[in-house]
Amino acid sequence: MKILAPSSAELTLGRAATPIAFIRAIVLGYRLRGMDPASALVQAQIPPALLDDPQARVTAAQMELLSGIAMQALDDEALGWFSRRLPWGSYGMLCRASLTAPTLEVALKRWCRHHRLLTEDIVFELVPPRFQQRGSATIRVTENTSLGELREFCLVSTLRYLLGYACWLVDSRIMLTDAAFPFPAPVHADAYAYLFAGPVRFSTSTATISFDARYLALPVRRDEKALQTMLQHALPLTVLQYRRDRLLVHSVSQLLATNPAAAHTADDIAAQLNTSVRTLHRQLKEEGISLQKLKNEVRRERAIKLLLQTSKPVKQVAAAVGFDSEKSFARAFREWTGVAPSAFREDRKQESHRPF
Repeated sequence: MKILAPSSAELTLGRAATPIAFIRAIVLGYRLRGMDPASALVQAQIPPALLDDPQARVTAAQMELLSGIAMQALDDEALGWFSRRLPWGSYGMLCRASLTAPTLEVALKRWCRHHRLLTEDIVFELVPPRFQQRGSATIRVTENTSLGELREFCLVSTLRYLLGYACWLVDSRIMLTDAAFPFPAPVHADAYAYLFAGPVRFSTSTATISFDARYLALPVRRDEKALQTMLQHALPLTVLQYRRDRLLVHSVSQLLATNPAAAHTADDIAAQLNTSVRTLHRQLKEEGISLQKLKNEVRRERAIKLLLQTSKPVKQVAAAVGFDSEKSFARAFREWTGVAPSAFREDRKQESHRPF
């Protein structure tokens, strides 16, 4: 993971929201290795006196730069959290191992499994919906060793990075329904609302984050090229919140696909998703798509499947995908594919029998 440092002018720009406690944890990581953090603090423009003020905050850019310098200086991407170092590139390897997963669920399972190859001091587990509250998925952290003074920083950082990476993978905000931490609320507890948008609880038995299980079915949207770019500037994943939420588009598509022949009015879909018609249209617009376009896409895919995999007459295919007449279906199908349904079927049949 290569760190692209922000410029000196950028370091102190923007809101100072990162608790000084996290900076003190990085400093402690240096001292546990018998190293001096003074140079790193100077480069990040963090006055040493600031470390003694529990209310102090720094900018995300300062945190990013200090973390990057420390990871390289310590040769430890875990910054001293664990009983063994995680050499430079460890988390990049985790990202790459889950990049080819078809869905977020598979990617998260891979991440949890492969993280144990790095350390068993803490173990991540994806708890499926069937084992807990219906419709909810949870990432749970089991601590197998004492993390000492670095406990809060370790649990917050690893969970926030995993959440940020998951959002990046599916290019969508993942709204949390709950975030829980096994320590009392710190003096900087207000910062958690920014790191883990949603309800936050303290003094729980384990560290967890929970979210709507439907996110698990979202497809992975990134490739190796995108990963290379992300890894050059990866640390902001721990603080940035995605605005885009693709779950609605995914959920609407699933509803449409269950019965392509139905009318599927905006009122019906909004009611099934427990949202308003106004919110439905607004969020779809933000995704650059309309309800009608989604309907057309589902009908098109279903029509093609029926034409190629069955011998149903075109009239029956038209009815199966929600058209009142064969004529209106043929007109729509030509707009989708450029050819009539019967011609599309015949062309594909000829292609399948064509010798190599």
